[in-house]
Amino acid sequence: MAEIIPFKAVRPSTDKVALVTTRPYDEYSAAELASWLDFNPFSFLHIVNFAYINQEKIDPIRRYQMVATKYSDFKRDGILIHDDKPALYLYQIKNKKNNFIGILAGTSLADYRNNVIKKHENTLKYRVENLKDYFNETRFNTEPVLMMYPDCDSLKDWIQNKMTENPLYDFSTTNRERHILWKIDEPSEIDFLQKTFEEFPNLYIADGHHRSATSQLLLQENGENASDAMEYFMSYLICETDIQINEYNRLIHDLNGMEVDEFIKILSDKFVVKKVHEYWKPHKKYTFGMYLDGVFYSLTLKNIPNNQDIIEHLDAQILYDSILNPLLGIGDLRTDSRISYIPGNRNIMELVDKIDNGDFRLGFILYPSSIEEIKELADNNLTMPPKSTYIEPKFRNGLIIYELK
Repeated sequence: MAEIIPFKAVRPSTDKVALVTTRPYDEYSAAELASWLDFNPFSFLHIVNFAYINQEKIDPIRRYQMVATKYSDFKRDGILIHDDKPALYLYQIKNKKNNFIGILAGTSLADYRNNVIKKHENTLKYRVENLKDYFNETRFNTEPVLMMYPDCDSLKDWIQNKMTENPLYDFSTTNRERHILWKIDEPSEIDFLQKTFEEFPNLYIADGHHRSATSQLLLQENGENASDAMEYFMSYLICETDIQINEYNRLIHDLNGMEVDEFIKILSDKFVVKKVHEYWKPHKKYTFGMYLDGVFYSLTLKNIPNNQDIIEHLDAQILYDSILNPLLGIGDLRTDSRISYIPGNRNIMELVDKIDNGDFRLGFILYPSSIEEIKELADNNLTMPPKSTYIEPKFRNGLIIYELK
C-alpha cells in the first residue's frame, strides 16, 4: 500500500516558465553556463550556481545560504510563485525519441523505511551528507525522485482523459523538448489517485536513490524539529512500462600493459570474439561491443552462468568480473581514474571519437538492463554495480519545487 500526497508547490509564473527552467546544472559546459547566466536573468541557474562557484574558497554552508537567498529573491520578484492549495501534477515530457507521462506527488518516507518503496542502488555517504546540508540550508528540492508503479488500466485511462484538458504549462526548450503540465487540485481527482496508489503493494525507485536517502537522513537529524513536509519527498511517478533504461558504456585508458593481440587472445578464453561492421551495438544479453584500434568487435559470453545468483547474470557485473577487473586492473568502478562512462542515450560516435582522438584506448558497449532485472534486485534487497543504468526521463530544474519548511 503506497501513500502519495498533494503539496503546495513553488513554480515559475506562467509567462516565464520557459525562461526559468533549466537542465541539471552539471549538464552545462562552462561556456553554456556563462552564456545563460549572462543573457537570461530569469534562469534557475542563477539560484543553483551559488552551490558550485568558488568551491575551494567559500565554505559549503555559506554557498548553500547564498542559494537560499537568491531563491527568496526570485519569489519576492514574482518569478517564482507559491500555490495557495495542495495539488498533484500530471507532467508530460516529449522529445524526438520518447514520450513520458507521469504524476508529481509527495511520497512517504515511512514507505521508504518500510520497504514499500524499494531500492536497487547503494548510496555514497559523502554525497548524502553533502545533499543533506544543502537541503537543510536551502529548504527546497526541485529534482523529483523517479519512481515506477505497475501497469494499471484505470490509471492509464484517467491520465488520457486528463490530458484533454487545458494544461497549466505548455512550452518547448532549446534542447528540442516539449513540457506540458496539468494541475490536479480537485478533491475527487486527488482522492482517486490516492486510492489507486494505495492498491499498489510497492513502488520502485528508478533514479534518485541519493535524494531519497538524503530526505530520510534530513528527517532523522531534525527529529522533533522536523516539519510535516519533511515526512515526504517529491517523486515523479511513472508506469514501469514507460521508463527508458539505457546502459552506461565504458571507456578505458589503457590495456594494462598488454599488446592488442595478447589481449584479444585472452578474451577468447571466455568470449567468442568477432570483428564486426562499424558502430556495432549488442542486441541481447551476454553480448558486448568493443572498440579498439579503429575496429569494432562483438564479444559473446561462451558460458552463461547456470546458477540463480541475480548479480552474476547482470551484463555490467559480467564485464567487470571477466575483463575490467582481472585483465585491465580496474578496481572501484566509481573512483578508478582509468575508467570513464558515456550514457547509452548518446551517439556511439562520441565513444569512437574519444578513442580515435587518443583520450582513451578502448571502449565497451553494453546491452541495457531490463525493468525485470531492476525489480528482481530490489525485491531481493540487492544492488546493481555502479554505473549500470542511465534512466530517463530527466527533469527540468525549477519547474516544480517542493519546499521543506
